[in-house]
Amino acid sequence: NSSVWEMMQPLFDKAAFQNVTYLGSVPYETIKGHINAATVCVFPTFAEALPVSWIEAMAMQKAIVASNIGWATEVIDNDINGFLVPPKEHQQFAQKIITLLENEALRNQFGAAARKKVEQKFSIEVVAKQSADFYKSIIQ
Repeated sequence: NSSVWEMMQPLFDKAAFQNVTYLGSVPYETIKGHINAATVCVFPTFAEALPVSWIEAMAMQKAIVASNIGWATEVIDNDINGFLVPPKEHQQFAQKIITLLENEALRNQFGAAARKKVEQKFSIEVVAKQSADFYKSIIQ
């Protein structure tokens, strides 16, 4: 929301501010376009339910740096298909982002591993089978 953006603006020096585009609320239909345009997807958060935006970025083979909270470890395997960082460790967040920006091979490796993880764990077929198996176990 705009108040968060207003609080963040003083944190940027002039040069950094020129490299930031604040989008505000983004319609769901345009999210994939923004993910596709990103070199690295960064999700710094203190609270997250099952992070669908992370899964979408992973499905699009994007390297991710995210907070190690909530469901994070169910979605991302640290150092395999993304980086997980404690949300208050700003320097560590920055270093992981820089690492990925400077290392295309690692970005591609993480992106491919992320896509594979989504296919194996979060595809519609996998989730539907898990749901069906769960309900069958209750019925029996």
